[in-house]
Formats: sequence, C-alpha cells, structure tokens
Amino acid sequence: MMRRHWLLVGACGWVLLILMFVSKFINFSFRIPSDQDPVMASSISRPKNIWNVIKRKMDGHKPSSKAELLKDYTERREMFVWTFPSVTTKHTSVQWPDKGASQPYILSSVGPSVVEPIDWQSVNEKRLELLSTVCRNASTWNLTHTTVDKFVLDRIFVCDKHKILFCQTPKVGNTQWKKVLIVLNGVFSKVEAIPENLVHDHERNGLPRLSSMTDTEIRQRLNSYFKFFIVRDPFERLISAFKDKFVKNPRFEPWYKHDIAPAIIRKYRRSHHDDSESVGLQFEDFVRYLGDKSGRQRLDRQFGDHIIHWLTYAELCAPCDISYNVVGHHETLERDAPYILKAAGIADLVSYPNIPPGITRYNRTKVERYFTGISQRDVRRLYASYQGDFSLFDYQRPAFLLD
Repeated sequence: MMRRHWLLVGACGWVLLILMFVSKFINFSFRIPSDQDPVMASSISRPKNIWNVIKRKMDGHKPSSKAELLKDYTERREMFVWTFPSVTTKHTSVQWPDKGASQPYILSSVGPSVVEPIDWQSVNEKRLELLSTVCRNASTWNLTHTTVDKFVLDRIFVCDKHKILFCQTPKVGNTQWKKVLIVLNGVFSKVEAIPENLVHDHERNGLPRLSSMTDTEIRQRLNSYFKFFIVRDPFERLISAFKDKFVKNPRFEPWYKHDIAPAIIRKYRRSHHDDSESVGLQFEDFVRYLGDKSGRQRLDRQFGDHIIHWLTYAELCAPCDISYNVVGHHETLERDAPYILKAAGIADLVSYPNIPPGITRYNRTKVERYFTGISQRDVRRLYASYQGDFSLFDYQRPAFLLD
C-alpha cells in the first residue's frame, strides 16, 4: 500500500515538472515584442516582404486574385511604417486636445449630411475608417492605389520645425495651407503678409518638398510626422480647375490656353470648324478628355506636371499607400481648419485665413449648369475615371447627372 502511495506521488511530481517546462516553452515562443525589447522589436520591425513587392513590381507582376491584392496592399503599406514594432494598415488616428472647442457640423457635399453637432475627432476617425475600407476593396483597386514615387513625393511639403507633412491637392484651397506652412517655417510672421506670387514660387517660398530628401529622411518623416491633405467633391473640383486654367487664368499661365487647350480640342472636340480652336476649350471637351483614362496618356505625358490640377487624389497623394493622420474636407473647411491646427499642435502659433461663411459648401446648381448639354455617356465615363475619389472620401454618386 505504501509503495503504491509513493509511486502516485512520484508520478504527480513528474507531471508538474513537465507542465512547468512546457509553460516556459510556450511563453518563449509567443512572446510579443515591445518598445523596451530592442532586439525583438528590431527583428519584427523590418518588413521582410518589401523586396518581394519590389521584385514583383520590376517583373511587371499584377495581382491575380483578391487575396493577392490584399497581400500586396499590406506589404506596400509596411514599406512606410517599418520602424514601428506594430504594423497595421489602419490609418493613424489623432488624439485631440480637450480644450472645450465648439463641435463641428458635418456638411458634406452630396454625401450623407447630418445637422446635429458631432465631435470632430470621431468625424475624422470615420473618414479614415472608410478610407481604409475602400483601400482594401479589390474592385476599385486600380482607381485607389498608386506607386509612391517622386511624382507623389513632389506633392508633399515639409515643415521640419513642427514635424508636419502636407500633400497638395490643387483646387482645394491649398494656397492658404501653404501660407500656414510658410509662417511655421519662419519666413513670414503671419499669413496676411505673404505675397500671392511667392506662395507658388517653390524656389523662394521656403517650403521643401519631400522628394528633395534622402530615402532615409523620407522614410523617417513618413513614419513620424503629422500628415494631412484636403479633398473636395471631385466634379466640383474639375469645374474649378477648368475655370481657373482655361477661362480666367489669374496667374497668367499662358501654356494652358496656348498649348494644352488646342491639343485637347484637336483630339476630343466632336465638330471641327475653321474657327473651332479660336473659340477656346469648352467644358464638354475637357470632360471628354478626362473621361478617356487610357487614351489621354500620351497627352498627359506631353502636358507634364500641369496635369496635377485634375489628377485624382489617389494619384496625387497615394492615400492608400501612405498613412495620413487627417483628411480634411473643403465643404466643411470652416470647421475642419481649426481642428487640423489643433491636431498638428500649432493652433497657438498660426491661424488659418478667414473663410467667408458658406463659400466652401457644395454648389449643386453650379455643377448642373456646367454639365448641361453634355451626353450621359461622357459623364458616365468621367465618373468611372474618378470613382475612386468618390468612394474613398464619401462623396455620393451624382445620380442627378448619371441616371
């Protein structure tokens, strides 16, 4: 009896020893690296798949399935967040200072509108969540993703002093944001003192572009700086670009009327008369040109960087491939601007120029007027070219033009 008792005690002891050994082994195998563990953090921080992505790109590889698209998306995003131990494709949210600021109203263009006040932090988080969701949608992949190359980096302006990156999206009030950055860089003391002609003189305005820096400097800034850009209803933005470059041309940029307009007219005007070019570019010509996504590529190469005024937000700022902190909307800029300044930590240093009430709101009457007489086929082709922008930033499909 005693012998059986000691055998049982011995067996229990062996079981306890085995369990202790297995427990230690499991803890070691599944230990999650932290910021205080530099060896583990550095080993997991480096995206080992970057070179696979680059190799596939060089080989002309195109994803063949939704799963492969999502795999490529994750790997490409890792290229710009690889200094962080925890890698995620979700856009970075911002913790806002609690200073009792008034709450904004959401007044989107033709997108969903509500009239009750809403906390702006939650507004921005919803915008970023939608952006991240659409970025993963395989059906619109070609309309929402672009290579982060020199062209994209040329659009991003740097304020090293306050660790801010601003991506320029023309015809969305960018002049005023450039003025804000110029003041922050110390060239002028206030935005009102900055001459208009200096703002767009990139040799003299003191705003470095991200493309002017080394690969290491670019990566470091993309990973750690506050990043934002502003969007606007895509069709209203195109109307603004047409008016500014081909009708008014206030900055006297003659190449738009003398070089670009005649080239578009020759290829896309349906009825040619002897004086067709002397009439000037019509909005219908412009729409037909923009809707011919593949056919216009040769002209776009000929036009060079001047096409930035009507390229999509995806082509300009690569929002699916760079993790931005804030996406502002032109339609709610009166509310967005103060909160962007707070989020960037510069609200006490500079003010956004005054905005006349209601001037940035969506104007459906104007859109309908410009599209009057343009065939539904041409409008639908235009929408297909800019569908990515509509989806990424919650602008509703303009059914009043398409159906």
